[in-house]
Amino acid sequence: MLWEARDLAPAALVPGAWLAIGAVYADVLGTDGIFVAHLVMAGFIAFFTVTGWSAMSTGALRAWRLVLVVGLGVTLAGVAGFLEAPGEAVLLGTSLVGWMLLPAAGLVYTGREMPGSGLVYYAGGGLSVLGAVVYVAALGADLGNGVELTALALVGAGQTAGMLAGALADR
Repeated sequence: MLWEARDLAPAALVPGAWLAIGAVYADVLGTDGIFVAHLVMAGFIAFFTVTGWSAMSTGALRAWRLVLVVGLGVTLAGVAGFLEAPGEAVLLGTSLVGWMLLPAAGLVYTGREMPGSGLVYYAGGGLSVLGAVVYVAALGADLGNGVELTALALVGAGQTAGMLAGALADR
């Protein structure tokens, strides 16, 4: 049961995380909730990394082990940003954009390792990168929350598709 939960949880946690970020941008959820989510996410990442370390030593999962290790650092940067560490805006931005791009790399790698089902992984990675580009461009050009929400939706859709494909692959 524990291992099944570990294997299936990302398919629920990933869309939940992007919906929560979108809720902040839509002024439905406050930043305190996202701070708590960062703490919880750090715990989940540590759990997934420790319990899945040996299973992630080969094949497509090898990339995900790296995503988790780097992602823990990215998540902790976000935690530091919420604690108003020096450079808080950079830390928070690093956390958000990092989580847009890290899974994109994992999805593209997975697509390469699993050519029979690679299209969904490539598409998921592509949507995530497109969302990151749109998000950064929206911030740079001050295009507003609507464009930023669209970027978050692209990232969330791409990563959710990839996570669902991975979770359902062996079922």
